[in-house]
Amino acid sequence: MLLELAQWLAHDIRGFNVFNYITLRAVLATLTALVISLMVGPTLIRKLTQYKVGQAVRDDGPQTHLIKAGTPTMGGALILVSIAISTLLWADLSNRFVWVVLFTTLGFGVIGWVDDWRKVVHRNPKGLSAKEKYFWQSVVGLSVAVFLQQTAATPAETTLLIPFFKNLVVPLSGLGFIVLTYLVVVGSSNAVNLTDGLDGLAIMPTVMVAGALAIFAYVTGHLYFSRYLSIAYVPGAGELTVFCAAMVGAGLGFLWFNAYPAEVFMGDVGALALGAALGIVAVVVRQEVILFIMGGVFVMETLSVAAQVTYFKYTKYKTGTGKRIFLMAPLHHHYEQKGWKETQVVVRFWIISMMLVLIGLASLKIR
Repeated sequence: MLLELAQWLAHDIRGFNVFNYITLRAVLATLTALVISLMVGPTLIRKLTQYKVGQAVRDDGPQTHLIKAGTPTMGGALILVSIAISTLLWADLSNRFVWVVLFTTLGFGVIGWVDDWRKVVHRNPKGLSAKEKYFWQSVVGLSVAVFLQQTAATPAETTLLIPFFKNLVVPLSGLGFIVLTYLVVVGSSNAVNLTDGLDGLAIMPTVMVAGALAIFAYVTGHLYFSRYLSIAYVPGAGELTVFCAAMVGAGLGFLWFNAYPAEVFMGDVGALALGAALGIVAVVVRQEVILFIMGGVFVMETLSVAAQVTYFKYTKYKTGTGKRIFLMAPLHHHYEQKGWKETQVVVRFWIISMMLVLIGLASLKIR
């Protein structure tokens, strides 16, 4: 929106040409999203408190979490509004990838909003049923997967890259690309949602991964940088740098209120949307495997739940008494049960995320 205005003004005032630089608009998108979050956050928290949109805490969870009951939730709406406004202001709206990531993010946000609304307003502890949730996630995920496959302009847009190997790529057929995209988007969405169990735990790794994906988007959309780094060149992907930058700003603004002790939780409206956003950006910039590495905390949390449930059912079937691998799942609760304080778990998981993100970024040169 503002890019078009700047381009129009540049006909008479050459200084406005500076807004054609993605890097400048990315910085401005970060600052815009951050300012929106910080300014709107207090009002949103007051409104959520006023309307008693409070978090319900499970009785079978850690006992230390019972004091969190009633803390305002659905704060993820603040993140989505900040991202959407910043992206619409500073991104090139003629770019198809911008609309794909916005549609995916807001689509999953709506699913999460309905789930949260049923939980806190209708007092339905289950919210959307698992079948309903996965159905609508599948609708959005498959829609964007088919769109990207049908609009791919070059073979590079549907080729799976294997990091740390210069010439190791896996060409995907139409169906293969669609399935991979669906799994990445829906999987990352639910992985972030499972991780969102402690104050600040999910948002900071999301910010770090989004920042790294901004770098990947920039070099992937740059002809000379992509050629120099021997990675796929995807025309137009560089514009997603602005979107990722907006995610960073919105996430940091939300962390201001979500840091321990949290004043607000993001809820499914935020967690599902942010996870899907990371997934779809990774697909566009052809870094699905790198997302798996950089989002290792999300992966560990998801695998811990899957392993816990599978082993419990297996042992119950075999012996009649279900056994557990972890003291409690997801993994962050296991360490709480071992005696770690909540803040220790959060900061240590942040450190792990930072290390994994650096490993992911190293793949740009280590080939």
